[in-house]
Amino acid sequence: MIQAIAFYFFATIVVAAAVMTIMARNPVHSVLWLIMAFFNAAGLMVLVGAEFIAMLLVIVYVGAVAVLFLFVVMMLDIDFAAMRAGLSRNAPLGLLIAAVLLAELLLAVGAYGAGGIQLGTPDGSAAQAAGASNIAALGALLYGRYIVLFEIAGIILLVAMIGAIVLTFQPSKPGARARQDVGKQIRRRPEDATVMKNPEIGQGVEL
Repeated sequence: MIQAIAFYFFATIVVAAAVMTIMARNPVHSVLWLIMAFFNAAGLMVLVGAEFIAMLLVIVYVGAVAVLFLFVVMMLDIDFAAMRAGLSRNAPLGLLIAAVLLAELLLAVGAYGAGGIQLGTPDGSAAQAAGASNIAALGALLYGRYIVLFEIAGIILLVAMIGAIVLTFQPSKPGARARQDVGKQIRRRPEDATVMKNPEIGQGVEL
C-alpha cells in the first residue's frame, strides 16, 4: 500500500514539475522546476529497485547538468521582450515539432500495444549474483567483463575534453595585464608570498 501511495505521489509531482518547466515564463524558474522533476524521478527509480539510476539522476543531472543550466541562465542577459516578440515568428516551427513528437508518441503506444520485440534468449553470463545489489552487479560487469570498453570510453571523453580546451584556448596578447607567467609562479618561494605579523592588542597592521 505504501509503495502505491509513494508511486502516485512521485509520479504526480514529476508530471506537474515537467509541465511547469515548459509553462514557466522565467528561465530560472524553469530550471528549478526541472530539478524538482529530476529528484522525484529518482524517487520513482528507487521504488522500482534501480537505485543506481536514481543516484545518477541526482549526482549527474541535478548536481551537474541542471546546476550548469541554472548558472548559464542566471549569467545571461536575456531580453524577455525580444523572446516574446519572436514567439509568433517561430510558432509554425514549434507546431511542426510538436506534431512530429505527437506522432512518435502515438507510434510508440501502438507498438507497445502490439506486443514486445523478441530479442533472443539470454545465456545467463550476465546474471546477477545471488544476494548482490544492482550497484554491485553493475560494478562487477563494468570493472570485470567490460573493463576494456569502460577504459576506452574514459579515454575518449578525456581526449574530447582536452580537445575542447585546446580549440577554445586563446592566449593573451604580449604585454597584457592579465598575462600569466607559470614559471614565475612555480619558482615563487613561500617566504616571498606570505608575511607573518604579530600585532599588539589595540594596534593595527601596517601593510
